[in-house]
Amino acid sequence: MKLYIKDMVSLLVEEQVKAELKKLKIPFGIIDHGIVELSGEISQKKHNRLKNNLIPYGLKLHNSNKVVLVEKIKDTIQEMLMYSDGLQVMSYSVYISLYLRHDYTYLANIFSEVNGNTIQQYIIESKIERVKKLFHSSSLNLSEISFLLHYSSVAHLSGQFKKITGLSPSCYKSMMHQRNSILEPI
Repeated sequence: MKLYIKDMVSLLVEEQVKAELKKLKIPFGIIDHGIVELSGEISQKKHNRLKNNLIPYGLKLHNSNKVVLVEKIKDTIQEMLMYSDGLQVMSYSVYISLYLRHDYTYLANIFSEVNGNTIQQYIIESKIERVKKLFHSSSLNLSEISFLLHYSSVAHLSGQFKKITGLSPSCYKSMMHQRNSILEPI
């Protein structure tokens, strides 16, 4: 069995979680990035006690079904971005809803609850990461990347890129080329 704990981001917090698990005599194995591997099932009573004991640390125990659904949403978005060909047939919200067979509002609410940000924000951040990868691995210009990732204009892409990274795409690309030229062997 796995437990999913939101906001478990430091070694100190991990040690606090371990202490709570030991205090409740819940046998556990690996703890990694908010996922706790348990040796077996735990009673609902122990689950509820652990959930309440984590609250003072600012931690939240998530329902595993919700976490799995959020991962499916993320995978769907990544797939859409990887295989986009510049011709967007339907909106992200419609595609995600149809693909996962749930109402988009329901999916958006679960995503925000578990992930701490919106699906739309995740899409924007993922698109910007894709732009960075395309800068590194292709010779596409910004206009071509804009078309490929379904931006309405190069200006829209540039604005989102600067908002997320703090740099304009041209400044980022320039810094990337400078770094690469310094790292190239002589």
